[in-house]
Amino acid sequence: MKAIKVRNGTGSEDAFYLADTPGPHLTSDDILVRIHAFGVNRADLMQREGTYPMLPEYGDILGLEFSGVIEEKGPDASDTFQVGDNVFGLTSGRAYAEKVASSEKTLLHLPKELLWEEAASLPEVFFTSVQAMRLVSGLKSGENVLIHAGASGVGLATIQVAKLFGANKVFVTAGSEEKCQLCKSLGANFAINYRSDDFAKVIRQETGGRGVDVILDMVGANYWTRNVDSAALDARIVVIAYLSGNKIVDFDMRQWLGWNFYFLMAKG
Repeated sequence: MKAIKVRNGTGSEDAFYLADTPGPHLTSDDILVRIHAFGVNRADLMQREGTYPMLPEYGDILGLEFSGVIEEKGPDASDTFQVGDNVFGLTSGRAYAEKVASSEKTLLHLPKELLWEEAASLPEVFFTSVQAMRLVSGLKSGENVLIHAGASGVGLATIQVAKLFGANKVFVTAGSEEKCQLCKSLGANFAINYRSDDFAKVIRQETGGRGVDVILDMVGANYWTRNVDSAALDARIVVIAYLSGNKIVDFDMRQWLGWNFYFLMAKG
């Protein structure tokens, strides 16, 4: 089959080239999908640049999300999907190709309202959002939420997911007024420009000092102290990335003793 690879393993977008490569190996419960479209994510860009290593079993073909048509099923795959079904889904690599072998656990049937390209852009951000909001944090109806990097793909998805699950007030941080307005247009109640405002102070003010129940953070170390300051009693802080660094300087355990909250990691 044909696949898009990166010449010499890493490089700029100019390093992409079209190559002949063996087709995917189908295990007993895998689904083989002929790809119609694939998404491009931050993780893809970082892997291409060599700053975010790929899983060894996926070799040198990038790509985490896709849409396409089921071409073959492993003998132990369930009856949920059939050959010929239009689907979209998530994988850990190798989506920049004509075919991909996917677990049926990360596949969905393609709604007729969606184009191939639209469907291929959804799995990474929305699967991550649902995982963080529902499966990891256990967001309940009526709770308040803080979403960092609100104008990122995951951020924009999580605004909508949080509202869908009944969040009361949704706070987001973003780096410009334009991005703040975008977040509000998708349902955020408060969009805080982190370049000019202290999000912890805004949250305390707008919640009457109570704080938020769930925090989704992909920034990391630089936000640790203010995340704690923003947290309500029994809050859940869910970290899916640490773009500002993973080491917290001057960590003070007394912050944990003064306020009950849960620190959770989720694989984004």
